[in-house]
Amino acid sequence: MDMSVTPTPVSGQPDSVAPDIAEVGVIGAGQMGNGIAHVCALAGLKVVLADVKPEALERAMAVMGRNMDRQVNRGTIGAEDKMFALSRITTTTDYAAFGTCDLAIEAATEKEEVKRSIFKALTPHLKPSCLLASNTSSISITRLGAGTDRAEKFIGMHFMNPVPVMKLVEVIRGIATDEPTFQAVQALAAKLGKITAVSEDFPAFIVNRILVPMINEAVYALYEGVGSVTAIDTSMRLGANHPMGPLELADFIGLDTCLSIMQVLYEGLSDSKYRPCPLLVKYVEAGWLGRKSNRGFYDYTQTPPRPTR
Repeated sequence: MDMSVTPTPVSGQPDSVAPDIAEVGVIGAGQMGNGIAHVCALAGLKVVLADVKPEALERAMAVMGRNMDRQVNRGTIGAEDKMFALSRITTTTDYAAFGTCDLAIEAATEKEEVKRSIFKALTPHLKPSCLLASNTSSISITRLGAGTDRAEKFIGMHFMNPVPVMKLVEVIRGIATDEPTFQAVQALAAKLGKITAVSEDFPAFIVNRILVPMINEAVYALYEGVGSVTAIDTSMRLGANHPMGPLELADFIGLDTCLSIMQVLYEGLSDSKYRPCPLLVKYVEAGWLGRKSNRGFYDYTQTPPRPTR
């Protein structure tokens, strides 16, 4: 049962009909961005996918093709669905291509200064009615929205990784977000086959407020010698019935992302229980970021991956 309370519209904002979203722009062609483009295109929406690197766009299209092939092989979509979905996606390195979008979703790296610079460059190319969303997993929606020209049309839409598989989308309203924007994003999530959880605009929202401190505690257990990488992950898989251990999960998420979220929690809530583990900091400083760098708490150059500690 949904126990969430829908916030009251901001005073002075009309409770009008939610705008229809037929074309979506996605900024960032990495793992999250190509996943968002994937589900939007399969849902029948036109998609503009942007990235500063043309090679990232080529990789994203190849990844989406392979992921859709898996869906075809499992029988969840037809071969024609894949063909039409990919034909709906346009790739670009120029924000001018976003001029007809009804919603633009930022899915760049989890660094506030990067996101702010993207919004500054993007917003002059958007039509006045275009909604703006961030896929941030931890940063204040109110603060990000206040740096744009449309705080009332700005919202958090945090997809889970991998996007085509995971059912949840966290929806986060900033203090200025109006009701039509909120309703439009709720309707879009339903169209994508997702279930939403509405979170208040607190650091790291719901999922990462609970999940990443657990990962950080697992790193502390390793740092303090409580158990080895294998022992910690086996304990949580078999003792708590988690599908993967917390250190394996940290590698999957990216240790740099885990550290960024812990820093947001620590700075935003001023509570020592959110202090990032020094070992997590050290791994990130070493460039051992997990699967994406082939080394984190496990070494992925070997099969099966071997613990690095």
